[in-house]
Amino acid sequence: MKRLIVNADDFGFTHDVNAGIVEAHRHGILTATTLMANGDAFPDAVRLAAANPTLDVGCHLVFVQGQSVVDPTRELPQTIGQLVRALIRREFDPYDEAVAQVRKIVGAGIRPSHLDTHKHTHLLPPVLKAVARVAREFHIPWIRRPFDFGVDRSVRLQKRVIAAAMRVMTPNYARTLEGLRSTDYFTGFQLTGTLDATSLIATLARLPDGLTEFMCHPGKLGSELQSAKTRLKESREIELAALLAPATRKALEQYEIQLSNYRES
Repeated sequence: MKRLIVNADDFGFTHDVNAGIVEAHRHGILTATTLMANGDAFPDAVRLAAANPTLDVGCHLVFVQGQSVVDPTRELPQTIGQLVRALIRREFDPYDEAVAQVRKIVGAGIRPSHLDTHKHTHLLPPVLKAVARVAREFHIPWIRRPFDFGVDRSVRLQKRVIAAAMRVMTPNYARTLEGLRSTDYFTGFQLTGTLDATSLIATLARLPDGLTEFMCHPGKLGSELQSAKTRLKESREIELAALLAPATRKALEQYEIQLSNYRES
């Protein structure tokens, strides 16, 4: 059986991103999302989560970009390179930041079912160790497996190379997360920024048997998103349209794919 969790990152980033995620859930194929505790639109996301109880909400832990939740007067490292240097110099404790973010989400009345990280920073061993510790302490059973299955030859070579390099981390990932759960497969990384209805349907056509997470970034291109520090702007509306497209729903039926979420799996 082919089962698919369609998960949107960046819930809480901006109000227009929140609106796109909820529309994709209510009227499209989106089943889950992960919430940014340091997002500017965090209170709006919490309100929308309460109003849409079928939307499965997890934690999108942020260790690069934006403000720290431990100390809101302090900025997090702005790039993965800065994060690596801060970890090497022991200037940044990912466990303390992760605990603060999860506590904020839980304190807002949300019981997260899954964890992932902004920019896939849990590929870094110290971050992965911290994320696994927090997951066990808060009884959050699922952590994202951030390794795209297969190679999508329709995307840029650079993305394909990065995706292949990321898979080198698989053995350490499995050891560190022993006793926690991940989907059988993951996809969406190589399509970030270029996902549309055509590429989404092509991915559905080659979905393997088992449970797969499809990562996406839908949203509406409002004034907040236009001024936000992110490269994903116009692409979010294109992704939203792909998740809402009747042809996408038809492809699920054609390829006998059952939608699911983390709470049900």
